[in-house]
Amino acid sequence: MTWLAHHSHRFIGCRSAASAIEFAILSPVFLLLVFGIVVFGSYLTMVHGVQQLAAEAARSSIAGLSDAERASLAAGYVSANAASYPLIEANRLTVASGTPRASVFVVTVDYDASQSFIFTLPTFVPMPPSRIERSAAIPFGGF
Repeated sequence: MTWLAHHSHRFIGCRSAASAIEFAILSPVFLLLVFGIVVFGSYLTMVHGVQQLAAEAARSSIAGLSDAERASLAAGYVSANAASYPLIEANRLTVASGTPRASVFVVTVDYDASQSFIFTLPTFVPMPPSRIERSAAIPFGGF
């Protein structure tokens, strides 16, 4: 009887490495899931920040008496408060505003996220758009 035949029954019945094999099989899936949560959570943080900037800029602009003053107030709010939002770089923000209808003032904030860390990572899944554009509208007095 050869050595292999003599010890093969012990090797087949051994269960001490089963946990290591299960870990080796499941850990890449788990790490990919956690990595995806972090990456898309970061993207959603940027989207939420841009939306909040647009909403607060629209609220602050209502104090203006003309469209030019409202636009100046909105742009001033965004430039003054952009640094308080995580993952958003103030120099990549643009603000546009106007009155598409006579009774509504709209502030649009556009963010170029193409230089963000999530767009420099290798892609395993389709990536979200690198330009984040959010708008907020505020009516002029009355109901």
